[in-house]
Amino acid sequence: MNEASPITAGRVKSAIRIGHSACPHDCPSTCALEVELLDDRTIGRVRGDPANSYTAGVICAKVARYAERIHHPDRLLKPLRRIGAKGEGRWQEIGFDDALDIVAEKFLEAEARHGAESVWPYFYAGTMGLVQRDSINRLRHARNYSGQFDSICTNMAWTGWVMGTGRLVGPDPREMAVSDCVVIWGTNAVSTQVNVMTHAVRARKERGAKIVVIDVYDNPTMKQADVKLILKPGTDGALACAVMHVLFREGLADRAYLERHTDDPAGLERHLATRTPEWAAAITGLSVAEIEAFARLVGTTKRTFFRLGYGFTRSRNGAVNMHAALSIPSVTGAWQYEGGGAFHSNSDIFGLDKAEIMGLDFKDHGIRALDQSQIGRVLTGDAEALRNGPPVTAMIVQNTNPVNVAPEQRLVKAGFARDDLFVAVHEQFMTETAEMADIVLPATMFLEHDDIYRGGGQQHILLGPKLVDAPEGPRTNLEVIYGLAERLGVADQVQTGLDARTLIDNMLKKGGKIGFDALKDEKWIDCQPGFATSHYLDGFHWPDRKFRFKPDWTGTAAPNRPPATVGSLGPHERLPEFPDHVDLIEVADAAHPFRLATSPARSFLNSTFAETKGSTTREGRPSVLVHPDDAADLGVGDDDVVRLGNERGAIRLHARIDAGLKRGVLVAEGIWPNKAHLDGEGINVLTGADPVAPYGGAAFHDNHVWMEKA
Repeated sequence: MNEASPITAGRVKSAIRIGHSACPHDCPSTCALEVELLDDRTIGRVRGDPANSYTAGVICAKVARYAERIHHPDRLLKPLRRIGAKGEGRWQEIGFDDALDIVAEKFLEAEARHGAESVWPYFYAGTMGLVQRDSINRLRHARNYSGQFDSICTNMAWTGWVMGTGRLVGPDPREMAVSDCVVIWGTNAVSTQVNVMTHAVRARKERGAKIVVIDVYDNPTMKQADVKLILKPGTDGALACAVMHVLFREGLADRAYLERHTDDPAGLERHLATRTPEWAAAITGLSVAEIEAFARLVGTTKRTFFRLGYGFTRSRNGAVNMHAALSIPSVTGAWQYEGGGAFHSNSDIFGLDKAEIMGLDFKDHGIRALDQSQIGRVLTGDAEALRNGPPVTAMIVQNTNPVNVAPEQRLVKAGFARDDLFVAVHEQFMTETAEMADIVLPATMFLEHDDIYRGGGQQHILLGPKLVDAPEGPRTNLEVIYGLAERLGVADQVQTGLDARTLIDNMLKKGGKIGFDALKDEKWIDCQPGFATSHYLDGFHWPDRKFRFKPDWTGTAAPNRPPATVGSLGPHERLPEFPDHVDLIEVADAAHPFRLATSPARSFLNSTFAETKGSTTREGRPSVLVHPDDAADLGVGDDDVVRLGNERGAIRLHARIDAGLKRGVLVAEGIWPNKAHLDGEGINVLTGADPVAPYGGAAFHDNHVWMEKA
């Protein structure tokens, strides 16, 4: 176990050792942590590290209660082999090595029957640690197993951002604290990125800054706002265009900045001539007065910081919405000022080469890549989803729970129920995906292994060294991958002799940074570029160094562009020349008069923390927010059971009457376990997996549905 620095805690008689780590979960904040170490296996409270200038001592309540999770009585501790029908819940304990023998045997059988591409290692962001998350790819590439196109989270947001700037870089997010106006657009930061609020509220207290929140309902972040803009889902592009129309119309556009730093301001102004507040009001549900007041606020407040989230991009026009919102500070010239500009992610600043961790040197780029969002279609034999290749007949799943979190849930469950599909799941709890497995392997948690993290929502590389010993039984992701590599005959290629510390040390030093031991002392590395670079004052990341109002939607490199074997996706031919509202969304119609967004809950993180009593008690039960007038029309009262449905299926849950959303809009918060719902089916029965233009992604917040009283 690593050493930790001892300090004296005033509320106890003896000294409590404090370990330093980083939150491993799928959140842009990547908080620096202080962890109470009660003994070699036991932790106490978890706090934000006050010495880290972004975390600033503040973390979310669910991570503060991490002892409840790591010491949970239902945690998986023994490998299990299924002895009943899939999903029946009958298991036999076996040894870990025996379990790995079975997994390797089944993989070899699948390869012999259908070829190597019939094996699909499937993973995602249950940990954001670069070693424990991404090392599965070394096994994938060593055996030429099917690739994974990581589409489920970031694609629309990242694509829309780079279409304008050319690079995933932005102003120092700590600059929110010196802003005069902070616009929090499409992210419920109180619930999902608490540190955004730390710096925004500081600006309000110290500078009198206005906090503007733009979202589809009156969520906890909206309740902290000075200006609230509640709009219909998928209409953010219309709002952005009307704002820019007003900026040009009222002389609030910075024409000198536009001429120096943007590609076609005259063309943009002509295009926006018809994108009036009246036009946008009819689309968004906002009033003309709301739109004009917001435009004048950002147009007259040079230090306006646009904090652009992921939520408003999880729509079939999501990339267009991001690009449109991002264009506003280029019209106002806000990029020129400290505390001004726009920020989404700093993912391009860290300079960490993961080639060794991921085995990229031996990757065969001709191997098919399967879309992780379309796992239901893949596992039920859809030829297009399979890229016209062999069926998937063997899988290992790490760091994700697709039976619960993936779209088109009925297809996903049907796929996992196939008798001819072998599945091994490496997990911390018996998730609904693990329940459908043939072999379940217990996994360590982040404080029980070494890893390294980078904060896309901030600017630090943070070390997460092992702080406590795991209970007997669980193994790290890396150990499982190495164990399979040895049994599958690729130990040399996978380099199973490299432990996590060595991989971290190699990666850091290759990038010209301090090594593992030095980083353990320093705790983090601040990678924020200088002011001119992060504000793009020395040019945007294009040959002409200008912001692109006119993006090349299918000819532009992007952080997660589909591989050549996949190509551009969705109805990309309909994407607009300039920022606009493009009606690619799943529109309401006579048969489906409501639009449903599946927004995050405060106490869950995707499906993580749904196993802890503290989180489930705070969230209550699965429910759907309904406008009072819509409820009255349907004869639905508060707490009544309602049915929601569309062409993908139907579910039952309880209604919560809430005036904080537009008529015709429904919001279901949190990815509750499927079994927590009345019929054992979760909200993702209603979400689709058709890819979003131009580079794919899952439109979780873009669903038309009908609703009736059950």
